[in-house]
Amino acid sequence: MIAQDESRRTAQPKDPHAALARARGPRVQWFAYLYILPAFLIIGIFHILPVGYALWLSLQSGTVRRFQFAGLDNYVRALTAPEFWSALQTTLFYTLGTVPFTMALGLGIAYLLFQKIRGRSVYRTIYFMPYIISTVASAIVWAWVFDPRTGLANYALALFGIPAQQWLIEPTGIFKLIGESLQIGVPGWAEGPSLALVGIMIFAVWQALGFSVVIFLAGLGNINVEVYEAARIDGATGWQVFRYITIPLLAPTTFFILVISLIFSLQAFNHIFAMNRSAAQQLGGPLGTTRTLSIFMFQALYEQNRAGYASAIAVLLSLMILGLTLLQFRVLGNRGENA
Repeated sequence: MIAQDESRRTAQPKDPHAALARARGPRVQWFAYLYILPAFLIIGIFHILPVGYALWLSLQSGTVRRFQFAGLDNYVRALTAPEFWSALQTTLFYTLGTVPFTMALGLGIAYLLFQKIRGRSVYRTIYFMPYIISTVASAIVWAWVFDPRTGLANYALALFGIPAQQWLIEPTGIFKLIGESLQIGVPGWAEGPSLALVGIMIFAVWQALGFSVVIFLAGLGNINVEVYEAARIDGATGWQVFRYITIPLLAPTTFFILVISLIFSLQAFNHIFAMNRSAAQQLGGPLGTTRTLSIFMFQALYEQNRAGYASAIAVLLSLMILGLTLLQFRVLGNRGENA
């Protein structure tokens, strides 16, 4: 009986429409595109169109109300302008002075907060608060902290016997100032970033530290606890556990924070603008030592009314960020994925 039932099932004719559909492949469900249409519209209107307009604008010359096609003249002028390379140097100083310190401090604090301590959630909230507070408002407060007459920074230096500094209005390089205090001559190429830029860096590290702490905490939470237990059973010390287990297994998290931090640092603008204005100095001052590429682009557009030139600077900055990001994925991406 069982054999007869099976033979009857096999003898039944197959549906020709189903066989034809299988032959043609999976049918496209057009109504599914309705669900992703809003995302396409948002990306197209607020991302693709502005990028295209910026590229077109970078090929124009003249004022905002009257444009003329200029080809690559704006790019040539930018790449041959000493102000552009000075702004690029300031941007690199700012990036090198903020990203490594933020990541190192974030990893250390996250590792401490990951331990079983009392009030751990409260400490996590405290460290994350600067990241969610208004950047402009907190930058104005820090500009007061660095005020050379009434600020708390000079008061803290006085406790250690260090003379008061000019901070946000000091154009001299930080290494030159240290060398002068130690009576050591420092060559011009080794002066380093100005003290004004260092003050902005301190604020940037304080403001972005919470982001690194939270992301590192998430990465630490993904590490299997049994790995730590096995290492301790084998007699590994706390430093050995951190060096040979925590850091390698945090490679994907570290890579993510590095990429995001570099992109944000190269685009930094709001707090630099606010702290410059609060210090009653010209934007990018003193003496242009805090003029990053984003500030330089802002000045070209709003102070000089050169929209095409400003767009060319923006495109060059975007290409720089894109190239640096691709380089990171090329060099460090595989390490992060294989960790």
